Amino acid sequence: MSRRVARYALLTALAMVLSWLESAIPLSAAAPGMKLGLPNLAIIFALYRLGLREAASVSLARVILVSATFGNAYSLAYSLAGAALSLAVMAALKRTGRFSILGVSIAGGAAHNLGQILVAIAVLGTARLAWYLPPLLVSGTAAGAAIGAAGGLLTERVRL
Repeated sequence: MSRRVARYALLTALAMVLSWLESAIPLSAAAPGMKLGLPNLAIIFALYRLGLREAASVSLARVILVSATFGNAYSLAYSLAGAALSLAVMAALKRTGRFSILGVSIAGGAAHNLGQILVAIAVLGTARLAWYLPPLLVSGTAAGAAIGAAGGLLTERVRL
């Protein structure tokens, strides 16, 4: 029991530190809301090494703690939608056994952006925001590929 709690805490802390680090990288100048997805390293690692329940716990804890520490109710809604859709897509693709960790992560990055756009459309009450989805999907795909490659290395080399 205490070993499991320590794993959750370690991965949640790692995801929070990566969130903080990510916030220091000014990609929003290129396009508002664009990020590298660094915290997803901890989530993809948890999904592949520990399981869906563990990955969901780490993801939820990270979203709540980061939103409470650095964000607000809107950032919580956007992050929660993106994280939930991303994890659901990644878990479904992983379960098929047809996709590598790289493919799963790419799909997760794209799904994260789709979830956030859907929340933005709901919050702002206009579907006009859908124009922003293509650039976000491109950035989500690129970030997902980078995170998937790094996550693949981590899952091979790190034992918890």
